[in-house]
Order: sequence, then structure tokens, then C-alpha cells
Amino acid sequence: MQLSPLEIVRRESLQKLRELGINPYPAEEFKTTATVKEITSNFNSFEGKEVILAGRMMSRRIMGKASFAELKDASGRMQIYINRDEISSEEDPTMYNTVFKKLLDMGDIIGVRGDVFKTKVGEVSVNVKELTLLSKSLRPLPVVKTDADGKVHDAFSDAEQRYRRRYVDLIVNDHVKETFIKRTKITNSMREFFNKKGYLEVETPILQPIPGGAAARPFMTHHNALDMPLYLRIANELYLKRLIVGGFDAVYEFAKDFRNEGMDRTHNPEFTVMELYVAYKDYNWMMNMTEELLEKIAIDTNGTTEVQIGENKVSFKAPYPRVPILEAIKIHTGYDVAGMGEVELRDVCRKVGLEVDETMGVGKLIDELFGEKCEHLYIQPTFITDYPKEMSPLTKEHRTNPDLTERFELMVNGKELANAYSELNDPIDQRERFEDQMKLSAKGDDEAMFIDQDFIRALEYGMPPTSGIGIGIDRLTMFMTNNASIQEVLFFPQMKPEKKAPSIELNDDEKAVFEILKKVEKIDLPALKTQSGLSNKKWDKTIKGLTKHNLAKVNNTDEGLFVELA
Repeated sequence: MQLSPLEIVRRESLQKLRELGINPYPAEEFKTTATVKEITSNFNSFEGKEVILAGRMMSRRIMGKASFAELKDASGRMQIYINRDEISSEEDPTMYNTVFKKLLDMGDIIGVRGDVFKTKVGEVSVNVKELTLLSKSLRPLPVVKTDADGKVHDAFSDAEQRYRRRYVDLIVNDHVKETFIKRTKITNSMREFFNKKGYLEVETPILQPIPGGAAARPFMTHHNALDMPLYLRIANELYLKRLIVGGFDAVYEFAKDFRNEGMDRTHNPEFTVMELYVAYKDYNWMMNMTEELLEKIAIDTNGTTEVQIGENKVSFKAPYPRVPILEAIKIHTGYDVAGMGEVELRDVCRKVGLEVDETMGVGKLIDELFGEKCEHLYIQPTFITDYPKEMSPLTKEHRTNPDLTERFELMVNGKELANAYSELNDPIDQRERFEDQMKLSAKGDDEAMFIDQDFIRALEYGMPPTSGIGIGIDRLTMFMTNNASIQEVLFFPQMKPEKKAPSIELNDDEKAVFEILKKVEKIDLPALKTQSGLSNKKWDKTIKGLTKHNLAKVNNTDEGLFVELA
């Protein structure tokens, strides 16, 4: 492994700490007595009292025998004050002069014991009496600075690096942590809502012999002991409905599902969905329940039913409009496609500029029409209802129109958020729908459903009238946190293989100047130039090279120009 010059310096510091008898990775418990947020929020209760804190050192300002640093724990950031005579002594100033000033770095995790006070400018701080190194950081953190005008410099903002190194993203970008805290609030709000109603949270298999419950391309694997193929689930629907057959009146699951399909700003191959099934209910009841649920989630997460999503202000206040899908297509394309067959639908699709092929049946053609010409127009929460039977192989036939089903999708900000049915519980009808799906598969539709014989057998024992819904947790989190990309609401989104980072090659002049900087950390620029012995031309090229590689930085202060390690 090739190390950068800064990584080499940190490893040298690590060795020097060990030579001083300091374990840079101690095993014993470090007991804290408070958090940063507790102290800064309740200063009057902590003023003058001793506290023990632990966290990451995020910045440091050395001022002779006294210094200030910023400590960050899981709850926030605060200033700490380090005085040489408090953490060491005149007889042995090693802890301050050597350890703190020279061997500790930004990103190191430390523990401090000290008294809480306020500085002359009113900043809550801790006067450190004892400092303990808890974990030495061997890689430098990105240095993100905010100037007096609030402008951020050198932000760690490259999306690919942020997603690959989420741990660094969480350290330096505080707002990122807030997104994931809100994600937990969303799922907690859902659980509270369902649990109060007496619904049971369950778990169902991720590895399945048949990938059922949705129309999607699955991931396939092999079980060696059983010598059989298995699939990562694309949905948990059929297993949850088996539990309704078994006698549970209401079950729900937060499920990890997997679909071997394209990736973009709104799709990840691994995603989270909440599915709920309630016996003796229908899709009309489910629409009312969904309005109530989402209104609660918005308030629990953001304190209001109005949420900013991109440029749109979206209200989750109930009730939401209900628009039949064929009516939506008629409104937005001018074509009444009710009752049309494949040939007529293909003709309509081509007239409105959509590319279609012979493998697409009635369901896919209508889905294409709505998805391309209508979906993006529904910004406020809207239930799109009554889908054609060809689009909904697991849904009960509509009670007044046998060509339609009792299904709705909830559209928010031009995207689908939820999908729900009056569930099909007629085993004979269900078998025929599965067989129709197999015909589509034979025509080349690689997302058509398999026939799940065991699920049909379960239905033959009798499933009560049931309504079910699936809500995408990732997309809901995107809406509630105003993030346009799914990668922003997943801790570790799927990424392409990382390209090997190019190593930093320093020339002889750059190496010589860097060695000088390693010894002094900070030096007057003219003095450094003199020590380097370089001509004006070589000096300019060298200092530009070091700053370009983020190994050194030049600071313009009232006292003049200074150069220090980056």
C-alpha cells in the first residue's frame, strides 16, 4: 500500500507516541459524564462543574502555552481550552509541547476531563485538566472551513467520494447526519402508528425459491447444501398474505427488497419498503388510512404537514384527490384508452411519441402512457386508482367494472410513493392471472411474474377480504428530507467498482520543502523560502505543487504570510 506524505507523517507520530509510552488505541472503557449538547443546552446546570467528554478533535488553534480546539461528539461540537500547565508541568511539558502540539492531529479521538466555563466572548467551553488519546487517526480529514461571511471553503462535496466514504461524510458534513436521524423518525412514526392499532410486525424470507409479489427482474443465487437456485426477494407480499391466511388480522414488515434493474437518482438495486396487510378491509379504507399515516409522519419528522420538495411546497394534510388512471390519461393526452386492445394502444403510444415494442401487453402499454405523460404532473399527494386488470395480477377485480381492479398508487411530487390493493383472494382467478403472466414471459417480458403454486394453495384454504399497501421508505425519506437523490438517504448506496486513486509523486524540491514543514508545522513564508535555497522560479513551482496536492497551505495573516501542513 502506497502512503501519501501526510499519511507517512501520521504513522511517524503514531510510533513516537508509542515510544513515549502512550497507547494510541487503549482498550479500557472511557466513562463520559455528559455530551456536548447537554452542556451547551444547559450551561447554567454545568457551569463550574467537572465533566468528562469524548469525541473527535476537529480543529486546533495553538497560542503559545495555551490553545483552543474543537471537540465533536455524536451530539454536536464545542470548544475546549488546553493550558500547558493544566495537562502537564514546567518540569515535564511533554503532554502539551510534544503530544498535543506535535503528535496529535485533526481527526484524532480524545477524551477530556475539565471544568465548564464561558469565554470572554460568551462561548461555552471546557477548561481541560486531563487529556487522553483514545484513537489515533492515520488519514487526514478534509478540512472544511466557514469564513466570517458564512461561506464554506474546501467542502467535502464530491458526491461519489461522499457515498463511497460515508464515514467521512458523516464526520465533516453535519447536515448529512440529520438526514439519517429523520429517516429513523419516519420509521419510528410508522411503527408507533401501526403498533397502537395492534398490528403485528413480522419477518419473512429474503431468500425465496420463487421471486413473487411484483413484476421485476430478480437477483439469483445458489444454495450449495440444497443444490437449488434461490432468489433475493423482489417483494414480501406473498409471504405476508400467507400470514393473513394463517389467522393474523394485520401484519406489517420493513423489508429489504432487491431488484436486478437499472440504477439512477431514484432507484437502488437494494431498497427498503414497508408492506402492510389488514384483513376485512378494502382499498377505499386503505386510502383513508394512508392519508392519516402520512400526515402523522410529516408532523413527527418536520413538525408540519407542509414539506419543501425541490421547488415545490407539498402538503400531506388529508384528504388527497382520487383520480382513475384511465381518466388521468384522457385528461393529459386527450385519448380515451378505456377498452382498447394492444394494437390500438400501441398506435396511441406512437402518436404521443412513445417507443413501444411487440413484447408489451396492455398493462405495460398503459403503464408507459401514464408514466411518461401523466405521472410527473401530480405534485400534491394524489391517489391514482382503478388500474386495468392486465397491470395488476395480484389485485381484486373492481366491484363495478370487470376490466379494472381495486388498486391505487399514491403520487407525490411526480413520483410513486405507495402501491395498494384490495387483495385478490379468489384462488381460481389468481391462477388464471399467473398464467397470463407466464404468457407475457413467453413473449419476452423478463419482469413477468412466476406462478407460485404454494401461494395459490394457501389461497385455496381461504383468505379473508384483505387490503395491502407497500410504501417505499427510501423515497418517503427523500421527500421528508428534501433530497433529490436516493443515494443521499442510503448510508451505503450501491456504487461501481472504485477506480484506483493515482499516487502523489513529489519531485526532489517538493520533498525537500515538505521535510522542512514536517519539522516545524508552521513557518514564515520568506523564512521557508530561504531555508529551501531555491531560486524564485523553482520556489514558485514547488510551493504551487505542494498546495495543489493538498500537502501545504499558505495563510495570509496580519503578521504576514505563513506556510503550514494542510
